[in-house]
Amino acid sequence: MERQDRNQIIMLGTGYATATHCYNTCFILKTPDTMLLVDAGGGNGILNQLEEAKINLSDIHSLFITHAHTDHILGAVWVVRMIASLIKSGKYNGTFTVYGHEKALKVLEWICRMTLPAKFTSLIGTSVLLHEVKDKDELSIGDIKLQCFDILSTKEKQFGFRALLPDGTTLACLGDEPYNENNKNYVENADWLLCEAFCLYKDRDIFKPYEKHHSTALEAGALADKLNVKNLLLYHTEDKSLATRKANYTEEAAQNFKGNIFVPYDLETINI
Repeated sequence: MERQDRNQIIMLGTGYATATHCYNTCFILKTPDTMLLVDAGGGNGILNQLEEAKINLSDIHSLFITHAHTDHILGAVWVVRMIASLIKSGKYNGTFTVYGHEKALKVLEWICRMTLPAKFTSLIGTSVLLHEVKDKDELSIGDIKLQCFDILSTKEKQFGFRALLPDGTTLACLGDEPYNENNKNYVENADWLLCEAFCLYKDRDIFKPYEKHHSTALEAGALADKLNVKNLLLYHTEDKSLATRKANYTEEAAQNFKGNIFVPYDLETINI
């Protein structure tokens, strides 16, 4: 892995589940010594996104899966497959660890065992490790310290996390559903808040975010202000307005939040 001095978020995808004009939401959290993949999108498009971002699979040793929806976990099957192939060919050093709650790991393992060759699935438990995390668990992944939390979804069990980076920067990842007040301690005063914004508030009747357990850019801005975060990053959006998304989502979130607002494109790198 090429070393850099800054912490970075590399957005591999920024779209919602059925997006066809951008990839599903997933990202790399990168420090000078660690590369953590968070979710992997909905298919083998993850391989193209990593290639476009000039990230070698051999440099990825950790994956955090927030939940078992198709647009987050199916790409993980491809990551497991390709890393297992690298291991078998002697082109991968060390182990690959997937972190997630019990259901997410069960789903991933079942799909892998049902679809991948035995020569690859034989590595599960030895070179490919499935590490179950529970609500409130703390763990270290390289030089990143994570505290995991159940986002308390009523739709699908899902975990977010608060990350402490080696320079003291804090980052809260809410997954892809709205914030629950019971998780205030994990999110409040974070330097960075990663938050879904399914659409603009003015377009809510078109995209119907509330029916899908999502929120809007306007509400994300209000949340960031309420929780006293410094930087707000919006993702998991609709894909019908990509040409104007950055400007319009930023403008709407800024109605409630005076901090820094980021609405990244796929493959955009943000120094944090």
